[in-house]
Amino acid sequence: MNDLPTTMNAIEITAPGEPQALRLTRRPVPAPGPRDVLIRVSAAGVNRPDVLQRKGLYPPPPGVTDIPGLEIAGEVVQVGGQVSECSAGDRVCALVAGGGYAEYALAPAVQCLPIPRGLTLEEAAGLPETVFTVYYNVWERSGLKAGEWLLVHGGSSGIGTTAIVLAKAFGARVIATAGSAEKCAACRSLGAELAIDYKREDFVAATLAATAGRGADVILDMVGGQYVARDMAAAALEGRIAVIATQGGRSAEIDLTQLMTKRLMIGGSSLRPQTVERKGELAAALRERIWPLIESHGLHLPIHARFPLAEAAQAHALMESGRHIGKILLLT
Repeated sequence: MNDLPTTMNAIEITAPGEPQALRLTRRPVPAPGPRDVLIRVSAAGVNRPDVLQRKGLYPPPPGVTDIPGLEIAGEVVQVGGQVSECSAGDRVCALVAGGGYAEYALAPAVQCLPIPRGLTLEEAAGLPETVFTVYYNVWERSGLKAGEWLLVHGGSSGIGTTAIVLAKAFGARVIATAGSAEKCAACRSLGAELAIDYKREDFVAATLAATAGRGADVILDMVGGQYVARDMAAAALEGRIAVIATQGGRSAEIDLTQLMTKRLMIGGSSLRPQTVERKGELAAALRERIWPLIESHGLHLPIHARFPLAEAAQAHALMESGRHIGKILLLT
């Protein structure tokens, strides 16, 4: 398109540090490579990895822009010469390795997905990072089946709310942990059969009681640290534990006898460093398995707050406060 500007508003990280390190700036509008598309961003999701990047703890992969932001939704305005998956004018949401906090962002065409029927661009902007992560860890790696029990830590977060809603629609039974009565109520409203206030209750005992001693078949853990040993105690025979973050610490001490006796599987993953080809495979699986679930059940994931792009610092401060339930978005 010939009417594209040459520069755009974007958020840069001036130096590792507090939310005030995020500053509105002007950057050149990027040009798509052969297999990329350029998207005019309507909304971008704010995620905890963005906070880690701002603090200097999660640098972008080599060759990726320093502009933060891992998920976007908007309109395709340019396509690379080898792109066949989408065309200019398409409304899409996309997983990106960076660059989402801007008016225009590049995305590999294979990582773009159509806006699910019934969702707005804003709602779709909060899908990619969370849905890719949840699907990859809960279904592809952990093999959750209908009727099994899923224990979700951080149930009121973007990842947590996504896991609850999708697992419930899939036919699984869900238990969630959260840090207040209000957050527990929100988890139950989304479909969790039990919501455990981890500040007041022992989630191991509560999980075993709710499942008549069976335990959880799959556990999605974004805490890590000493939670891993407690996850093992809360897990069912042949349970699968997926560790996706280390908010509670990077080291864990586990009982290997319990690991063997219960035949447990503990796995970890990080989405951002994976190849474009692998993420494209995940996008294709989402389009086949999860998008129909979203559309047929009329699923809408909760959005806690929307901020103008220029107020990215306020969005990060809210995320770090832990007060939010669901997604935080930046609007361009």
